[in-house]
Amino acid sequence: MTVLPGLRVGHASDAALKSGVTVLLPDEPAIAAVHVAGGAPASRETELLTPGNLVERVDAIVLSGGSAYGLAAADGAMAWLAARGRGFTYGDIRVPIVPAASLFDLTNGGNKASLAPEHAHATYYALGLAACEAAGEHVATGTVGAGTGATTADLKGGFGAAETLLSDAGRVQAFVAINPFGRVTLGSTPHFRAAPFEKDGEFGGLGLPSPVPADADADAVLAKWTGEPPGNTALAVVATDRALTRDQAKRLAIAAHDGIALAVFPAHTPLDGDTVFALSTGRSEASDDPVALTALCAAATASLARAIALAVYAAEPAPGDRLPTWRERYGATLVRAP
Repeated sequence: MTVLPGLRVGHASDAALKSGVTVLLPDEPAIAAVHVAGGAPASRETELLTPGNLVERVDAIVLSGGSAYGLAAADGAMAWLAARGRGFTYGDIRVPIVPAASLFDLTNGGNKASLAPEHAHATYYALGLAACEAAGEHVATGTVGAGTGATTADLKGGFGAAETLLSDAGRVQAFVAINPFGRVTLGSTPHFRAAPFEKDGEFGGLGLPSPVPADADADAVLAKWTGEPPGNTALAVVATDRALTRDQAKRLAIAAHDGIALAVFPAHTPLDGDTVFALSTGRSEASDDPVALTALCAAATASLARAIALAVYAAEPAPGDRLPTWRERYGATLVRAP
């Protein structure tokens, strides 16, 4: 997918570690907000984004694997930005503003030797730098970036992206690293919960089963690993070219969480760190019309639901995986051409 003008997205992945980093880089400091709806977040600089606090604009947003270790990726992004003269200025001091959130991928089968405390910071710092260097106008999906080691309850997760065009020619895009406690399919069927929002058969064209089988176990709560369940998270950024105030961006982030609930069951659990950032590049005209904001929120919700399904649909197998990909489990014979 081609990202919004004025925005670039970069991935860095470590296949052996089974983890990675994704950075969203606006060309200029951008209005941003955040809403956290999960009970187990790993994040930094999110409180700064509360409406009413001093700094309204960000220089980048970082999504990473690695749980709390992965937050060091933001340090790498800060170093990259500072070297290019970016950041909040106070006198002679310049501080890049880089909110970040991380998902838990520490038990996914990768080689975590580089995450010993004395090495973990350097590992994710380097990935943050690399993701900034790789940032461009096109974004890859599947087993890349922050979604490299992601998993769902019973399938491999990944990184997804989707766009919706608004009736007034505005655009909204959703980017997500999906690593939830819950499932993204309707129980044990191959049908994605986000199927009503699918466009042009983009994640298989299966739709929803009709009728829904009585034994679909659609309301089952399934832990991805045996024993104590680890942390889980959906990390997302919804970006628009429409100029927004920070209050409007906050409303957009809140509404976009419904995209998680429409694509994952259960969602927003005590074991998830579900976090959604909203970002405005401000390239199109601002509007105080609540109906226009409602349409934007609805588009963000639908785009995020689609991006979640696309992330899982595009996931690729890798050595040492502890869960199968959607394609491995359900097979290409179930996929209908668009």
